[in-house]
Amino acid sequence: MGTGGRSGVRRGKGNAEGVTAGKGNADGVATSPTATAASASCQYRCIECNQEAKELYRDYNHGVLKITICKSCQKPVDKYIEYDPVIILINAILCKAQAYRHILFNTKINMHGKLCIFCLLCEAYLRWWQLQDSNQNTDPDDFIRYAKEWDFYRMFAIASLEQTAFFIGIFTFLWVERPMTAKKKPNFILLLKALILSSYGKLLLIPAVIWEHDYTPLCLRLIKVFVLTSNFQAIRVTLNINRKLSFLAILSGLLLESTMVYFFQRMEWDVGSDCAIYKSQDF
Repeated sequence: MGTGGRSGVRRGKGNAEGVTAGKGNADGVATSPTATAASASCQYRCIECNQEAKELYRDYNHGVLKITICKSCQKPVDKYIEYDPVIILINAILCKAQAYRHILFNTKINMHGKLCIFCLLCEAYLRWWQLQDSNQNTDPDDFIRYAKEWDFYRMFAIASLEQTAFFIGIFTFLWVERPMTAKKKPNFILLLKALILSSYGKLLLIPAVIWEHDYTPLCLRLIKVFVLTSNFQAIRVTLNINRKLSFLAILSGLLLESTMVYFFQRMEWDVGSDCAIYKSQDF
């Protein structure tokens, strides 16, 4: 895969000492203001070995950049700073750990809240669509399907509660396992942001409904698997734990979410969940 390098940007030639922080400004080297401010307030991460780094690159005169070399693995701290965003997105879709580390640790994304709300709206619309489709009336003068806004708000609330139960299940498992898996307290705020960002696959729910066809249940299942796979990778990268614990954390979240769905069904609420969609169609 090509690097998608930009003009005026080139990698260093293997000399880690010349690119690491704190070596002075010899030979006309100037530390970029962005890298200096970031190193004072936070730490970057090497996308290969997950070690902390003070900066991602050094800014030489005449706009020539040199990527910082990791002291631990002797590889570029973040090769993705030279990549085109489309290539980064493709690598994230492929669930590559390096792409996730780049997005979670070495970039500033402040759209977690908006993305969470939009994903919940997509899921609520899917459930509302399934509910209205099962109750449709052949009377051409019947506008109930388009007028029941309360049903949509109820689907949004139910989707929010189920999503919250999923996150609580993950956090509870990781908190119980924390003394055995980590020497320091895990950053659950960062983990929450990582889980929200890795749930971007739910945005595919809207095209799955718009392009309605006989394989819609299969599409919904594939979207669910993709979202869970992304959540799994986000947990593993954020907390730097093994695959087994990440998988068990996902199972714990699904267990609590399923318990919430069962509770709603016992209350005889139309939750419009994926399971209801699968049962209502011949698949």
